[in-house]
This record gives sequence, C-alpha cells and structure tokens, in this order.
Amino acid sequence: MKVPFVDLGSQQSEIEDEVRLGLDRVFERTGFVGGPEVTSFEDAYAAFVGADHCVGVGNGTDALELAMRAVGVRPGGEVIVPANTFIATAEAASRIGAVPVPVDVDESHLLIDPAAVERSLTPRTQAIVPVHLFGQTAFVEQLLPLAAAAGIPVIEDAAQSQGARRNGRASGSLATVAATSFYPGKNLGAAGDAGAVTTSDPEIARMVRLLAAHGSETKYVHEVVGMNSRLDTIQAVVLSAKLARLEKWNELRRQAADRYHALLDGVPGLRLPSSAPGNVDVWHLYVVRVADRDRVLAALLEAGIGTGIHYPFPVHLTAAYASLGFGEGSFPVAERAAGEILSLPMFPHLSPEQQEYVAEVLTAAVRHG
Repeated sequence: MKVPFVDLGSQQSEIEDEVRLGLDRVFERTGFVGGPEVTSFEDAYAAFVGADHCVGVGNGTDALELAMRAVGVRPGGEVIVPANTFIATAEAASRIGAVPVPVDVDESHLLIDPAAVERSLTPRTQAIVPVHLFGQTAFVEQLLPLAAAAGIPVIEDAAQSQGARRNGRASGSLATVAATSFYPGKNLGAAGDAGAVTTSDPEIARMVRLLAAHGSETKYVHEVVGMNSRLDTIQAVVLSAKLARLEKWNELRRQAADRYHALLDGVPGLRLPSSAPGNVDVWHLYVVRVADRDRVLAALLEAGIGTGIHYPFPVHLTAAYASLGFGEGSFPVAERAAGEILSLPMFPHLSPEQQEYVAEVLTAAVRHG
C-alpha cells in the first residue's frame, strides 16, 4: 500500500463541477483581476473567522508582511517570532527591514512560549507574532496583556489553522490582525499561491488593501510606497468552493487524529501530539516525536508512506539567519524538537485502512530501533 502525505485529488473531485462553473463565469466575463468572486470570498472568509474585514492577497508571506507594515512595523524594529516555524514568519519582518527575534516554544505543544516572549521584549519591539502551528492555536490570551503593556500589536500567523478555535474564538480573530496562507496543502488551500489578512480594525484593513495595491486607492494616486499582491480571481473561485466544505473537512481531520491516537497510544518511544486545554484543533499536521527520527523516517518512506518534517531546522539555525548570532543551545526546546518531530499523512479523505498501515509500519520501525 502507498499512502500519500497529502491527497489534493480527493478534494478536487468534490469541488470540480462547482469550480468549473465558476471559472466559466470568470472567463466569459474576462474579469481576471478582482471582481465579485474575490469580494464574495473575502466576505465569506471574514464571517468564517469572525472578523469584520478580510483582504485577499497573493500569498501567505505577503499577508504577513502587509499585516506587519499596516500596524507600524518599520526598518530597525524588532519582531518576536517562535524559533520553531516556517521561515516565512521571520522572512516577512526581514523584508521590511525589521529584525526577527526568535524565542523558544513550550515543551508540550511546540507553540511560542509566553514567558520567553516576556523576557525578550525591549523598547525596540514593534510586534509579537505567535504561530498557530500544526492546526492548533497559540496562547494568544497570555500574549495580549504583554503586548498592551508594551503598546505593540499581536499579529497571528494563522497559515496552518483555518477553522481552529481557542476558548471559543476562531483563529484569525484572536488578536489585532492575522495573516493566513492558502497554499494548496493548507486546510483551506487554493490551486496555487494565495493568502489573506483578517482584522476587525477598519483602518488596518484599509492600510493592508492600500499597501497591496501599489499604495493606491484611486488609480494613479499613490499615497505610500506599496506592492502588488492581489488574490487572484481564479483562486477565489476555488477557495469559495472549498470554504463551503471546510468545516466538514476539518471534522474529518479530527476523526483521523482520533484514530491515530487510538492506533498509536502506548507505543514505547513514541510521543503523540495532544490538544491544549481551550483549543479545538484542526490537525493541519499530525506530528509525533521519536528519538531516532531519521531512521524511522527512512522506514516509512521505504514502505511507501509520505512523511515530512515540520521543521528540520529552527529559524535561528538556518544559514539565512546566522547573522542573528544565536548558536546551538540558544533555544533548547525548539532545537530538540527539530531532531525528533515527524509529520504523518493527514488529510480529510485519509481512510482507516491507510492509517492502520501507517500505524503498523511506524510501530514496527520504532520498536526495532
């Protein structure tokens, strides 16, 4: 048996007819930039996360940069990010000329550690960016008082958490502003690159839209130096069709996570993920931890099981950020996790039979180490 890491084909088969009709309308109208499809999706996604505004943009990295710029992150400022994240979280700050300041994560969930954030605040700090990693939400309610005392915003990196909730509130509406990615493999994935910024602050929404359109609200009238980052109309068609199914697909992910829990519980040497109290996770990834990770990874791949590592190098140990001056040992939890984490196949249409095969191979690999 072969088990893919992600199965986008099954999603596509569910939405194919609806998307074709939508694309036909776009091509008949030859309205390839903006238009009612984009507006409709923005309105629907804002309602989905419980925010007043959604601005669709070109990709998740742009969404982060635009959110940072809209709330006042400037060259030379510091932006606190978790060490355990995809590099885009830090990269967005660097693109502005700001300085990403990595901090360690908590041992249980690998989410940004609020105590570490508090220790890293300085007069130069201009934003705190928690990452809702693996489909769970960070402890934003512990960060908001720190940010308020410092007079700075909290910006959610919600790229892996569409539909997740913390204490009854949705990812994307927990802080001042949020950025998300609709890269194809996300819980809500486009047929290419796409992203969005959500907020309930009308001025932030206006500034994001302004910056994303060359700093212009009126053609050829440019208030600020901006960029070109639009949500493609064709992607809006795809995203609207998938958004209508996202709650169902997220529930299927939760059921798959429960099956993994049952199949793998008690395997010696294997540490399973868990949901933090107050969280309703959407399981973008199912990440286990094992000491001899690389050997186990090789065994899974040899057995035809798609597997990943999210992420093999903490931000501070990448060559791109060597200049920050943080060597090995700077953030021990993130560094230790980077050598142990293993992402198993996880997608809405994952079958019990596929999971049983994954569990069988994984259990044998761990026990024979």
